[in-house]
Amino acid sequence: MDPISAAYVGVRRITWSPSVTLVPIRFCFNNCGYCSFRRPPDGLDPLADGLSDGQAQAALRRRPWAAEVLLLSGEVPPGSPQRRAWFSRLLALSRLAWIEGRLPHTNAGPLSIAEMAALGRLNGSMGLMLEGLGPAYDALHRQSPSKSLAVRLGQLEQAGRLGIPFTTGLLLGVGESEADRLAALELLAQLQRRWGHLQEVILQPFRPDATSALLLNATEQADLLGTIAAARTILPPQVHLQLPPNLWPLQELPAALAAGIDDLGGIDSSDVINRAYPQPTPSQLAEVLAQAGYELTPRLCVHQAWRRCLPLAMRRQALRAESRLLASKSSGLRSPWP
Repeated sequence: MDPISAAYVGVRRITWSPSVTLVPIRFCFNNCGYCSFRRPPDGLDPLADGLSDGQAQAALRRRPWAAEVLLLSGEVPPGSPQRRAWFSRLLALSRLAWIEGRLPHTNAGPLSIAEMAALGRLNGSMGLMLEGLGPAYDALHRQSPSKSLAVRLGQLEQAGRLGIPFTTGLLLGVGESEADRLAALELLAQLQRRWGHLQEVILQPFRPDATSALLLNATEQADLLGTIAAARTILPPQVHLQLPPNLWPLQELPAALAAGIDDLGGIDSSDVINRAYPQPTPSQLAEVLAQAGYELTPRLCVHQAWRRCLPLAMRRQALRAESRLLASKSSGLRSPWP
């Protein structure tokens, strides 16, 4: 058992990953319509406003206790003359995370098997949202080639064959039916039973982009609580269920935990995709959870059960990253601990 987990034996633990987000590029050849993250093509080099090493290092310095470096990138299409340069930046930023004693987690859209394998040697875990299946998603993704169900499922299979600890998830509340949700969960359960690499499934409420947060109402919460409970029944028990805490009313979060959520994901100081939805601080989360009998505890981007499957060099890097978590908690200096 790792040192962090050992301290919480016997209590109901809700985990989270202290993280810092690096955005290599915002350009994306998909056009999902609802996305406020994307920078559309403008005829210029899609890498022209890419994140430099200096900017990345400055971001890491601002969050010295964050053991996870989330690489969240827009997508350059396969076959593009800029694809190689874009992928080289993903590798370079992953190596920068290693130099800093941290673990990267990359979510950069579909990758070739060679690209995924190369990043898999540097990333503690990787991710790609399934989002969902059915006509509601088909309509949203008409202009998004890499969002097709076949492409997404192929990526999840590929990650399984490579043995990469993986995060996926569903985008809920875009007009999909309950049957669509259950079918998507069954697909993920089948993948997990075959490959065993899905460490967590995000159940993400869709929230419209706006100048201020539009909180889930009671009816929407009740609908999603039913899906959380169904997911806990359908998915194998080793798969963690994750909910982004800034997309759920803070005082109502214990209801989602009671339904089956056991992880709050990587938390940075802000959400670069859902920018109108401020992140609760770890202290705020810990207070709400404690009142409901839960203990908030940090983790690495790769959950403990999957660390034994990592290559030796990655396991050693995980120990270095874990030391960062423990040191920041014990010192309290510039750390997020309540």
